[in-house]
Amino acid sequence: MREKAKKPLLHLLLLLLHLLIFISLSIADDAAVMQNLAKLLSPTPSGWSGPDPCSWRNIDCESGRVVGISLNAKSLSGSLPPDLNKLSSLKTLSLQNNKLSGPLPSLANLANLQEILLESNNFTSIPATFFSNLPSLTTVTISENSFSPWQIPLDLGKSTNLQSFIASNANIMGSIPEFFGTLPSLGSLRLSYNKLTGGLPRSFAESAIQFLWLNNQVSTTKLTGPIDVLGGMTQLHQVWLHNNAFSGGIPDLSKCESLFDLQLRGNRLGGALPPSIFSLPNLVNVSLGNNLLQGPLPSFGPKVLVDDKATERNNFCSKKPGPCDPRVTVMLAIEGGFGSPENLAESWIENDPCSGWTSVSCNAQGKITGLTLGSRHLVGRISPAITNLTSLRTLILSNNNLTGPIPEGLTSLPQLQTVDVSNNNLTGKIPEFREGVKVTLSGNPFLGKDLDGGIGSLFGYSSSFPVKYIVVIVVLAVFVIMGLSMLFRYYMRKKAQDLNGPEIGKFKATGKNVKNGKSSIDLQSQTSSVTGDFQAFEAGNMLLSIQVLRQVTNNFSDDNVLGRGGFGVVYKGVLEDGMHVAVKRMEAAVVSSKGMDEYQAEIAVLSKVKHRHLVGLMGYCTDGHEKLLVYEYMSQGTLGEHLFDWKENGLNALSWKQRIAIALDVARGIEYLHTLAHKSFIHRDLKPSNILLDDHMRAKVSDFGLVKNAPDGGKYSVETKLAGTFGYLAPEYAATGRVTTKADVYSYGVILMELITGRRVLDDNQPEDRTHLVTWFRRMLINKDNIRNLVDPVLNPDQETYVSILKVAELAGHCTAREPYQRPEMGHTVNILSPLVEQWKPAGPDEEDAYGIDLHVSLPDVLERWQADEDKSMTDTSMIAPAPYGRTGSFNTQNSMPAKPSGLDKFDSMDCR
Repeated sequence: MREKAKKPLLHLLLLLLHLLIFISLSIADDAAVMQNLAKLLSPTPSGWSGPDPCSWRNIDCESGRVVGISLNAKSLSGSLPPDLNKLSSLKTLSLQNNKLSGPLPSLANLANLQEILLESNNFTSIPATFFSNLPSLTTVTISENSFSPWQIPLDLGKSTNLQSFIASNANIMGSIPEFFGTLPSLGSLRLSYNKLTGGLPRSFAESAIQFLWLNNQVSTTKLTGPIDVLGGMTQLHQVWLHNNAFSGGIPDLSKCESLFDLQLRGNRLGGALPPSIFSLPNLVNVSLGNNLLQGPLPSFGPKVLVDDKATERNNFCSKKPGPCDPRVTVMLAIEGGFGSPENLAESWIENDPCSGWTSVSCNAQGKITGLTLGSRHLVGRISPAITNLTSLRTLILSNNNLTGPIPEGLTSLPQLQTVDVSNNNLTGKIPEFREGVKVTLSGNPFLGKDLDGGIGSLFGYSSSFPVKYIVVIVVLAVFVIMGLSMLFRYYMRKKAQDLNGPEIGKFKATGKNVKNGKSSIDLQSQTSSVTGDFQAFEAGNMLLSIQVLRQVTNNFSDDNVLGRGGFGVVYKGVLEDGMHVAVKRMEAAVVSSKGMDEYQAEIAVLSKVKHRHLVGLMGYCTDGHEKLLVYEYMSQGTLGEHLFDWKENGLNALSWKQRIAIALDVARGIEYLHTLAHKSFIHRDLKPSNILLDDHMRAKVSDFGLVKNAPDGGKYSVETKLAGTFGYLAPEYAATGRVTTKADVYSYGVILMELITGRRVLDDNQPEDRTHLVTWFRRMLINKDNIRNLVDPVLNPDQETYVSILKVAELAGHCTAREPYQRPEMGHTVNILSPLVEQWKPAGPDEEDAYGIDLHVSLPDVLERWQADEDKSMTDTSMIAPAPYGRTGSFNTQNSMPAKPSGLDKFDSMDCR
């Protein structure tokens, strides 16, 4: 019996022995890993000596096991050991704000790990298994690292305790995973300044996210699609979506009562603002500028800080608060039913739908009589507001993807003659229109069907037929048809382009109309069977009277000449209200096919492309041999005058601060042309004489006569006749005649070289080895010690300035790389230059801040600089102070056209005689 009693005791002793051995080995493993870590760090952290890591400074242990490594901001370099995940009891890894580099080791299977704090280092890669099996994980901060491109792994979605994921400027690609919206504790998601694409996950609508930062994606396409999921995110405190490509309308935010900061600027959002946005109880910051927003000018309460650029860069119906014209209100309600699509939001502007709104027809009394919106990629529903158009005669909504019913109220419109809603996905009852109304309903398979009878009843099957089979069949059929249709259309378009090439739409005079006893020319667009680079269109009150132009330029007096070029002469004009304009007059000798092409291209591009760093077209005139363009006046002339001829012109030499600000302005303008406008364009003639400066020495790109549409967003080259200016032409363009957006990048790089050196790109007065600026500059770049020899002597840079010049010189070298694929996108140049303009300032008593505040900077700009450090700190929900605005270098800076001055009212007359 005693022997039997001893056996359980023996087993217990053996178990305890095994446990002690395991603990001893684990402690030994921890010590080995920590010793490896100590060897890889430089310098070795203070207090790290001896065999027992639990005695080291900044190391936390429990029961002899390492549970915390806290080395924040210790100026450490070096790398991390690959066996770091052998610290199986580790809870906190805090290594942020150092200079650590190399690949991150996998942290897979660290069941106790709660915090990963690695931001602001130089780590180069992150393994696919980094987030595998981390059930206790609550906090991740890996922002500001030099990772190679990576995607957020799905394994992270299994960390259901995750509360904060902060990974801004971490080179993340791909789409935002759906699992972020399903994590029950996730309160902060910050993914700014990455390369994310696609839309907002639908799962966000049910999420607990409070702080959502997705701003300033630096990919070509950026984040796109609607933002309607915000309306369901009831826990939201702060939303930063600025500088992306989101479109559609702003949703009802009435459920987001905790929202205090809403940053939506720099997108493609349209439609009227929802009323709920004005009654949010905790809102203190709003940024809406640089979108396509419509409707009444927003008027927030006194406690709300509003982006001061919101009005000038949107399409609000008036520049003063107050309701829009009732017709505009109705039209925006109709547009809202379609989800406020971009193609309507960017053309339905101002306060009169009868003043040239796309697809809108009116009678002489200003009543809307026709809506022709076929094949416009519309989604959503037909708004019942359409029944308020009591004079409507024609309604064309065919070939879209509309759903829902046809509004019954359409049957009561007394003048309705034509209704075409064919080829949509409409449902519900077919309204009974009165006799005489032509109604086309084909291509709506569910319209008029009894949906209550089950899906099978739509196809004549009994209700006993398995519905799931019907659903599968319908879904597969739809996908097959859509796929075949897209392939066919792509094939036909590609074939047509290959056979014919692009062709610019031509203007033609279609006759004369008598108005007030005078004749006027009706300009229309005549396009060939092949889609051209530009679709010319009648631009409403942009067609100007030549009598007025003669008057404002003193009959084109020589005293008013601003400059002369290959196109003709540019005159200064002064309107009755004192506003200045620039009038470009084509000389009769150049009114040829080439001259007309450039004239028409300027009108076609600048009528549609509007941006604060592209010169604004205010109007044009065509009268026989007279061809005139009217631009906003740029008081300081061209960049070339200030850079090369400043002494002769009695000007001051440009400072370095002015030069990089001009470089950034130009980069933003060209970035908009390349990637942010409704189409992609190639300027083809970028040079200092085509860069104009205003009173504040801010730059705008001008002269769009050689602009070409860039196929597929600039990814492919287009063959064209060689044009431009020698010295600024990219080598592949000069050699082959084929041009891409990278040709503009080359020209821009040349301009950067000129800004640094103060020299023209071609200068015969220089020694032979320095005649061609690009060749000499790139040769000098090989040894950076030579760069001081490149710098314009008038700059006389101190060390701080010289560091800035070095960065711009390196950028200029990349932009002028011989192979196009080696040159950066213009968005990259904006990223490089923005911090230089924002953060750098010359040393000297005149530039010192008073108590750390630059009194010469406006409040919005101060706030924008504040947000430049957005990823350096966590937002405290208890803070009442307004949140920052974001980086001054916004990517998408589309402007609305300048307001028409009172002196241009007379241009409304279509008289061009």
